[in-house]
Amino acid sequence: MQAVLTRSTVTLALGLAFAAPAALAQKGQSVKVGWVDPLSGLMAPVGQNQIKSFQFIAEHFNKSNPAGVKFEMVPIDNKLSPQESINAVKSLIDQGVRYIVQGNGSGAALAIMDAVSKHNERNPGKEVVYINYAAVDPDLTNSKCNYWHFRLDADTSMKMEALTTWVKDQKDVKKVYLINQNYAHGQQVSRYGKEMLAIKRPDVQVVGDDLHPLAQVRDFAPYVAKIKAAGADTVLTGNWGSDLTLLVKAASDAGLNVKFLTYYAGVTGTPTALGAAAAGRVYVVAYANSNMPGEIGKLGDQFKAKFKDDYYTLATYHAFAMLSSAMAQAKTTDAAKVAAAMEGLRFKSFNGEVEMRKADHQLQQGLFITVWQKADAKHPYSVENTGYNFQTVKYYEPYVASTPTSCQMKRP
Repeated sequence: MQAVLTRSTVTLALGLAFAAPAALAQKGQSVKVGWVDPLSGLMAPVGQNQIKSFQFIAEHFNKSNPAGVKFEMVPIDNKLSPQESINAVKSLIDQGVRYIVQGNGSGAALAIMDAVSKHNERNPGKEVVYINYAAVDPDLTNSKCNYWHFRLDADTSMKMEALTTWVKDQKDVKKVYLINQNYAHGQQVSRYGKEMLAIKRPDVQVVGDDLHPLAQVRDFAPYVAKIKAAGADTVLTGNWGSDLTLLVKAASDAGLNVKFLTYYAGVTGTPTALGAAAAGRVYVVAYANSNMPGEIGKLGDQFKAKFKDDYYTLATYHAFAMLSSAMAQAKTTDAAKVAAAMEGLRFKSFNGEVEMRKADHQLQQGLFITVWQKADAKHPYSVENTGYNFQTVKYYEPYVASTPTSCQMKRP
């Protein structure tokens, strides 16, 4: 039976999230949060949307949060580069920033994690916490896990667990073509896709498995020709940003009539590329959908009215809900003490209670399978003003998509 989030339950949950103690040692303090992601290059539209999302939700939490603190965003363009990310971390630390958020690219994520860890080892008492809101390589919370890193998005394996659980019952999926970006996340989508399909749908044929450079391909027509020639009925991809938008456009131009199973079809630019022709054929696995109820839905409407853009990185809400709850519990904004409070923390967010698993610092949360469809009275939101949106076909409780961890956490 599909779980349903009602406006009343979500509104109640959000209300509980802001039930704060009467006296707070850190009340009124300003907390700088450094943002390190692309504001230039092919992925700039994604980064521009996400920094606006962080700033907008920070303003929302500044009105009321459990710790009574004020959040201030400090953005730096990392050009999607690991080296630029390391430079950004150094610059932010010099500016007194003790909390850093990043999400676009697991290569940059690993560089930030390493830079933060080395800084903390060398500078006790001046620790920095790294909050990862979208870099989903499972290794970041497994073999490469780090005490100072906390991930808010579901990782690649968790999303594939939910997606293939759904595919298990989709008998029209028979021939799958994998196409992904050639870096950690894309490689993991390919790996977990093949492994989990083999277990849950051994009858499914994997008829192609391509990896291409990240944010460099401008013409996907040759890839689409290969997909057509392979006779695929389904494309499985972890692509995001321009790499998904241009793939979808090329598929549409070539009249490729297949299902797309995606992680990021809701990200800037891709919905417009989908259009009416993709209705009923493009699916997304994610921790939210286009028509979230209650307070978060209202915030999405306000964001669109203010920026003429869509609010889709709802992990920004997780970030401030978690930080402010941990600061209230720790009774301080000191990063080391807040990190300790975030371990195992259960807090109320936009989709009910979620948990920051202590073993590996991976957030445990429910996941949706949604499909691109025409907006209607029940699903009214218009993504990128297309008249379409992503509508829920299945919701999985956190335990369904949760995957085990091999993390051997070394604590300070």
